[in-house]
Amino acid sequence: MICDVCKQNQATVFLTQIVDGKMQKVNLCESCSKEKGVTDPTGFALADLLLGLGAAQEIEKGGGLVKCPVCGFSQADFKKTGRLGCASCYETFSDALDSLIKGMHKGTEHKGKVPSRLARTMEREQQLKELQRELRKAVADENYESAAQLRDRIRTIQADR
Repeated sequence: MICDVCKQNQATVFLTQIVDGKMQKVNLCESCSKEKGVTDPTGFALADLLLGLGAAQEIEKGGGLVKCPVCGFSQADFKKTGRLGCASCYETFSDALDSLIKGMHKGTEHKGKVPSRLARTMEREQQLKELQRELRKAVADENYESAAQLRDRIRTIQADR
């Protein structure tokens, strides 16, 4: 069997990993396995190797021409190191980053966390704003019964603070 990286030497290292129920196999010669750091199984991740292979194949096909206009970092550099060169790289490689982040996380938008007390306070403030808007509309429409009920609800919420 031939090495998947150099495509010249006889493969002597055979790696198999199951990711999301799909089996991925990589066959490496001794020199490529050492180059990729396969000699230490604890420090090796097949995903890292596959990213490196993808970058090498992209360069061979001429697809590695996309470069950051600010720092000159290429997509192949990103795939090899797993890091970006500058802030502008995030926009330059946004398509690749979106698919990469979607694969690792639930979404591509940071939602953050809000402490529960703060969330209740924010909800109460939003409710007060809505009731005050309704109160102004009721007064403008001369619907005084509804306005009195809204006023009482606003006072109740404000008293609970």
